[in-house]
Parts: sequence; structure tokens; C-alpha cells
Amino acid sequence: MMLPAAGPAPAATATPDRNRIRVLYLIDSLGSGGAEHLLDAYLGHLPSLGVDPVVAALQSRQGNPIASRIETRGIPVLELGIARLRQRGAYRRVSDVIARSRPHLVHTQLEFANVLGAAAAARRRIPVVSTLHTLEEPRRRSRARWRMRLMAWSLRRHAGLVIAVSEDARRHHLLHLGLPPDRVTTIHNGIEISDFRVGPGVRDEVRSELGIPSGAAVVAVVAVLRPPKGIDGLIRALPALVAAVPRTHLLVVGDGEARRSLERLAADLGMANRVTFTGSRADVPRMLATADVFALPSLTEALPTVVAEAMAAGLPVVASRVGGIPEMVDDSTGTLVEPGDIAGLTRALAQLLDDPAEAGRRGRSGQLLAAERFDLATQAERLASEYRNLIGARR
Repeated sequence: MMLPAAGPAPAATATPDRNRIRVLYLIDSLGSGGAEHLLDAYLGHLPSLGVDPVVAALQSRQGNPIASRIETRGIPVLELGIARLRQRGAYRRVSDVIARSRPHLVHTQLEFANVLGAAAAARRRIPVVSTLHTLEEPRRRSRARWRMRLMAWSLRRHAGLVIAVSEDARRHHLLHLGLPPDRVTTIHNGIEISDFRVGPGVRDEVRSELGIPSGAAVVAVVAVLRPPKGIDGLIRALPALVAAVPRTHLLVVGDGEARRSLERLAADLGMANRVTFTGSRADVPRMLATADVFALPSLTEALPTVVAEAMAAGLPVVASRVGGIPEMVDDSTGTLVEPGDIAGLTRALAQLLDDPAEAGRRGRSGQLLAAERFDLATQAERLASEYRNLIGARR
């Protein structure tokens, strides 16, 4: 819903208690990106850890589909109608929603929220936590570069704690944003491990549903379809991969601006019958259950949650050696290739598709690592602890 003109603070999600803390989550939008999905997942755990959340999205993207999922948890969601950082009245709208929510702490996520939310909360002497989900190095003198410098200034000046989603991302932000090392910590993205343990019949069920041959060797990728994900390179690798492993079939789960160009590329390469585009799906665990190998040939990443999901599903992973991915994938759980290396990507996928025993071994190792390092319940406990530490220090 849109931000009301006036009125009391949104209701908390649990009975008031002096030991509970009220947190306002400010995020650019509630579209279908990784940060938005991660926020929704955390909100499934935080109320039981003494956190009463309110969520405010600065703008709408794709109709903000994650908003309804959050609201079904009984958590208020507001939409502020801020489409541009320099929009007239943008700061006032953010400041007003902070005043109405009366939070003990404000947690900002993504660029606009990190700029406006951190400044508005700090002015009201409310502690600020900000999460940086991406790795960006905009070209000089670009508008994106200006926004990044503004965000860096706001975080340096106002954020009590900045969360990086990988150690590589933490180093990147210290170098490029000039953040104080003692105020930047790493909390890896978490996932619901149990969601990816599906029944034995799901694999054949999904293949039948999607029209994929039961004996196919399926490579799956799950992503928002945009150029930095490098999925065009995966499709370009298909002809050589099919020549090496004739049973190969590619499953592309997700939607986005690049979908039509990717479909045309598959057709131009004569691979249209070897690729299934599912569009956005709410049943990613089922989609992963039908695959033999997971691929993510990204050109840039911070810490892709979907890699942890594929590992939890028991899949070996072939991914680019970028960002935080090497903190997730090694020789025991999959194979790393250089970004843009189509020949290397082809070889790595062919080796795993051609050796199911080795693929299974790496998949099982990935399951253990995912449970140990990326369990959402554990990460939520860490986050709630950081909130209390920051509130306590401010008091």
C-alpha cells in the first residue's frame, strides 16, 4: 500500500515486550531480485528472535510481488512512491515513514534506501544498519558513479554497521567506498536448507511437466535474465556441449530484460529444442530437483544466493570465478571458470555431465557446505545479535 498521509505507526507483529526491538526495513523495491527475496526469507525468522518488523519499499518494480508474501506473514508493508533519488520530497517521505514507525533501528538495503534512509534515520538519532548486495564499479563521470559516491558518503557518515554478503565484497567496499573497517562486517546470504530437500519423484514429474526427455542430462541456471548473468555465454556453449554430451538439455529458470534476445540466440544457433525457458517460478526447489548440474556464468556477483540453493539441492556447481563465488564453490563442490570463458565453461560442464559419480560426490559435498555456512536460521540469529549490539552501543 502507499504511504498514508497521516496516522499512527504501523502495528507491530507481536505483543509489545520491553525486550523486543522494532526495526524498519527500507528497500528500493520489492521486485523479484535477490535482495528482495532474501529480505522476505529473513522476515520468516526474525519475529521469533524478538524483532518486530515494518517494511517500506521506496518504489514499485514488477508490481512488487514480494510485498504480498511479506504481508502474509502479518508484517506491514508501505510503498513510498519514490522513483528517483532526486525526486522532489523523497527525503521527506522517508523521514516521515521513520517518524511514524518509531523504530529502535533502521535497516536499509539497496542504493536509494542506503542514501536516503541512512541520512534520515541518523538525523533522528536512530541507529542504522545498511546491507550492500552488489559489487559495482561504474565508469567515471557516469550518473551511476555519482550515485555510488553519494551512497558511500552517506554510509560513511551515518551507518553504524554495514553488512557485506561475502568477504570479497567486504574488501571491495573498503577499497572503493572508503568505509571504516571496524564498521563493516560479513554475513553470508542465508537460505532455508529444508526447502531444497524434495521427494524422489519430483525429478521425473518436473521433466514431464516441462517436456524435457527423461534421459536428458540437464544443466540448470536460475537468474534474473540480464546481461551481467552471462547466460548468453552458456547458450553459446551449447553446440559444443551437445556434441560432447548428446543428451544435454538447458533449463533456464527466471525472467528479465534479456529473455527475448536469449531465445533468439538459441534459435540462431539451432539449439531452440535444447533449451527450456520457464519464466519466473515460485517453485525453484522443484526446478533444481530436475537438474544434474547447476551453472552460473556471471560476469560479476557479490554472493549469489542461488548458488547456495543449488548446493542445498545436491547439485554440483559450475560458476564464474568472480566476487564471493569462490567462497562457495571449489574443487570439492564444483568447478570454477573464468568469466566469459565459453570453452572452459563447456569443458567443465561436459566433465560433470559425463561422470555422474563425480557429479554426485561434489553435489553431496555442496549439501554439507550449504548447511554449515548458509543456513538462514543461523544467519538470522547473527543479524538480530548485531541489531542489539548496535542499539546497546547507541544507548
